[in-house]
Amino acid sequence: MVNFLLHASTVALPIAIVLLALFFNYHSPAFLSLGNLINLSVQVATMMTIAIPCAILLMAGKVDLSVGSMMALTGVIAGLLFPVLGVAGTIIVTLLIGAIIGAINGALVGLLAMSPIIVTLGGLTLMRGMAQWLSPSPLFGFPEAFSYLGYGKLLGVPILTWIMLVVLASGLLFMRFQYLGRHAVAIGANERAAFLVGIRVKWTVVLLYTAVGVATALAALMTIARINSAPSGSLGVGMELQVLTAILLGGVPFTGGKGSLLRVALGVILLGMLTNGLILMNARSEAALMITGIVLILAAGLDVLRRKRV
Repeated sequence: MVNFLLHASTVALPIAIVLLALFFNYHSPAFLSLGNLINLSVQVATMMTIAIPCAILLMAGKVDLSVGSMMALTGVIAGLLFPVLGVAGTIIVTLLIGAIIGAINGALVGLLAMSPIIVTLGGLTLMRGMAQWLSPSPLFGFPEAFSYLGYGKLLGVPILTWIMLVVLASGLLFMRFQYLGRHAVAIGANERAAFLVGIRVKWTVVLLYTAVGVATALAALMTIARINSAPSGSLGVGMELQVLTAILLGGVPFTGGKGSLLRVALGVILLGMLTNGLILMNARSEAALMITGIVLILAAGLDVLRRKRV
């Protein structure tokens, strides 16, 4: 029975996406329109940008639950830096700060062997508090050259969608051709064995957390450019749960050791479709939260089944 359920789960995700698309299109014919599909790609761009490196991190058996608050902190810092450094300088410094935060998380987890859940949960509250301390009120009125990233298009496709696709392609190439991608999977499968065969486990973990920090800062820049505001209290709230849900839906076990970025991308799309479709159906916002919670529980159940088979 377990094997049957696991086999079904391998095809359930694409089938669920098709059925969900047909369901929402039946109730709201605008769902499958070109305009809404483009809007959907923009809506999932931020989650996808964070989910790809977080998925690789989880393949290594590590997790980062602080990405939502990291988005808030780096977004607020960016908003404060625009008048001082300009657009280019602010983007560079914001990405650098994201890398530093990620490296600190990586050092605590990888070098000091602290619990990734405890470290990143601590970071979640710490960085949210820092963001609200730096800017109690939402920041807005960013330079036009920066805001253009949020609404501009290139070859008819939103710039944010292009960024998302570049991140996804980079992740796929990293896992296919970079030895660090294979090392991440090896660490998740058996950290001790990975160390014994010569993999630099501790520094690989640091690099993976650093990549998550850079991607999260990039996602923060994408979000504040799209909404032209950096609200410290709400920016990135719940992002860590959405990302984790998408990754588990994509078949990456919580204990690591294997996974597919393409399936993770499908998980992100499924969650984005749920939110987008419920909005088109004029459903209450609470419904989206409850459904996301149910999907997370189902994804966790599939993770348990996979571990039992192993």
